Amino acid sequence: IFSFSPADSTPGCTVQATAFNEQVADIKKTYGAELVGISGQDVESKQAFAKELGLDFSILADEGDEIRKAFGVPKALFGLLPGRVTYVLDKNGECISSYDNLADAKSHVEAATEALAELKASSPASSNPFASLFN
Repeated sequence: IFSFSPADSTPGCTVQATAFNEQVADIKKTYGAELVGISGQDVESKQAFAKELGLDFSILADEGDEIRKAFGVPKALFGLLPGRVTYVLDKNGECISSYDNLADAKSHVEAATEALAELKASSPASSNPFASLFN
């Protein structure tokens, strides 16, 4: 999961990071997924934000917005703000879901877990050739 947010320590971004932080252990355990939060502030800002919230996932300083540009994250609010978009990639690195919602920061967690649940449901249950006999 790559979750882009406009800025550290702002109300919406704090809600988004806190919501993900509350679910990150379950996301890792249930889906084997990792989470990276990304915004354009510097490393010092990221360190302070992570410490302030006690974040249990990685956050990346994208100071020149190169990663944001590579993902094609659209701007929000008539181009005035960096967008809030969450992408879920499969194990091959292919994007299976993108969720764009600036206003409802908390909803990004649900959107990501729904995408992961769908991915898990469509994936083979096990590499065990006899697994299907027990479903």
